[in-house]
Amino acid sequence: MDLLNTLVDKGLRRETPTRAEALAVLATSDDELLDVVAAAGKVRRHWFGRRVKLNYLVNLKSGLCPEDCSYCSQRLGSKADILKYTWLKPDEASRAAAAGLAGGAKRVCLVASGRGPTDRDVDRVSDTIKAIKGQNEDVEVCACLGLLSDGQAERLREAGADAYNHNLNTSESTYGEITTTHTYADRVDTVRKAHAAGLSACSGLIAGMGETDEDLVDVVFSLRELDPDSVPVNFLIPFEGTPLAQEWNLTPQRCLRILAMVRFVCPDVEVRIAGGREVHLRTMQPLALHLANSIFLGDYLTSEGQAGKADLEMIADAGFEVEGAGEVTLPEHRAGGGCGSHAGGGACGSHDGGRGSHDDAGGGCGSHAGGGVCGTAPASAPAASADEPRPDLVAVRRRGAGTDLAPNA
Repeated sequence: MDLLNTLVDKGLRRETPTRAEALAVLATSDDELLDVVAAAGKVRRHWFGRRVKLNYLVNLKSGLCPEDCSYCSQRLGSKADILKYTWLKPDEASRAAAAGLAGGAKRVCLVASGRGPTDRDVDRVSDTIKAIKGQNEDVEVCACLGLLSDGQAERLREAGADAYNHNLNTSESTYGEITTTHTYADRVDTVRKAHAAGLSACSGLIAGMGETDEDLVDVVFSLRELDPDSVPVNFLIPFEGTPLAQEWNLTPQRCLRILAMVRFVCPDVEVRIAGGREVHLRTMQPLALHLANSIFLGDYLTSEGQAGKADLEMIADAGFEVEGAGEVTLPEHRAGGGCGSHAGGGACGSHDGGRGSHDDAGGGCGSHAGGGVCGTAPASAPAASADEPRPDLVAVRRRGAGTDLAPNA
């Protein structure tokens, strides 16, 4: 296909595709799907080889959020039967993080529900960052605490945070239909605050909320303009007890097209398969590794992921290798200056001067989107067609952080 040849050439040169080209990727047929994956895979391998970065989530504070994000199991008014607890102590969070690091994770993502942290909350998280880094000197730490006030990103950076995650989630034009307690502009402002503080910015999206192809392209092009080092792609978990519980709009093929489109638009940025990969990609997860160079290991915020051992086996069986602690995630032109402006149109866009440089190869967390990925279906579950809802794959997390049970890593 001429389209795919053009997109590969642009990806290898870090040139921005046109909106029409991005939309055309989403419109390809199932007969063309493997060609799309192969083409985007060339771009992925050019910038990241066959390395897969592993990240591990620690939910520092679960549930009871005052925000009304429709996708989230922790939202105001949620009836989802999730774990609810207040802040973990630094030693508790450090023990939870250790499980992920022992399983091969390179980055720990510290997430807390809520609109945004108070200054006291920033102190708590700073103590947690210091505790984790005190035991694991080389670990990368990303914070995901909601909307930031002036000066908070700088304090997190001083405490040792490497990155900050705050997702745009959906297009600006439809954001008000998903959330009313804060605005799209609020989210953009927080990503910019992270940049300005010298943190590696991480910002992504959630697919499957009833959006159009145009909405998906809009949010990915907006992300390119913000120029995060990492773009997590979440696939909605339709949690019972949330307003979007009936939104089962994704197939494995659709998810692969979305990941390919993100890779073409953001060729040399860490693209992470975040929430929902087991639920929506299912047996097609190994193919997604040809598009994304990063995943979460084990469980997520409020839902279970597949066993960490299964993640590692999947990576090896697909011919990929886990990225080591001593390896730099991003290509040299990004890793050296972080999110500085890029020649030739940039990697995922360029941004204004003065936002700081990063010592680290970006990354970050998933979203507050109901906790991310989920468990496996019981062996006795009946077979389902690719386009049918799979609530049997949605399992609430009952282990790890906030419980007395060992975490899944």
